[in-house]
Order: sequence, then structure tokens, then C-alpha cells
Amino acid sequence: MSVDSAGMAARLGIKPGMVVQELGWDEDADEDLRDAIIEVSGGEMVDEDTDEVADVVVLWWREDDGDLFDALTDAITSLGEDGVVWLLVPKSGRPGHVEPGDVTEVAPTAGLQQTSSVSAAKDWSGIRLVSPKTARSRR
Repeated sequence: MSVDSAGMAARLGIKPGMVVQELGWDEDADEDLRDAIIEVSGGEMVDEDTDEVADVVVLWWREDDGDLFDALTDAITSLGEDGVVWLLVPKSGRPGHVEPGDVTEVAPTAGLQQTSSVSAAKDWSGIRLVSPKTARSRR
């Protein structure tokens, strides 16, 4: 794994021992980023059928993938109390690019708030989404 790949996983807050759930994988997903996440976390990513509580959900999302609200609500199903959803979308100008306003509009309805954005990989931007603190304290 390259130093850059390790940096990519670190930008997403991936740490050893974390349970990372992956949703929305397709052939266009960045394999270097996936490999970095697996190496840093120390385990394979789990899929939507897991019974484990996820520390991080990595959701690959493209404009034509369907209903973003449904995808986000599915993403938080197995998310731990302090967990994070990383919505990975194609960068501007790439096929499947998602307008930032679409995420800003849908995330609160799904019970999430956007906290930051990063360049996650060559063709992918990462949008960090968390449950608002008031919602977390009520669980």
C-alpha cells in the first residue's frame, strides 16, 4: 500500500479495529481507497447483511443510483452511536457526479448532518455525515 493510500484511509478517520461497512460498491469504486481502508482497519469491510455494529459506513453513490434518502437511511441502520457515514460521490466533471445541494437537502431528512468534505480518491469526493448530537443523546 502506498503512503498516499494510507493517507486516504486516515482522511476518512479509519483506525485499526474499526468495523467498516461498505454499501454501493461497483466496478468504478476506487480500489486503492478500498484496499487502504481494509489494511488500516485490519479487517474486510462488511456488507449490508452484517449483524455487526459499524463504526464507519462507506457509501459509494452516483447520480443515477436511485433515491439518496433511502440509501442514507439504509446506511445508518447498522451504524454505531458515534458512527460516521462517508458518502463517496464522483468528483465534479466525472460520470455520475452528485450536486452538493442534493446531499445538503437530503441528509437532514435522513437524520444526518454534513460536517466536512474531503478529496477521498482521484475520482471521488467524500462527504462526512453524522447523526446530530441531539439525536444521539436521545438514543
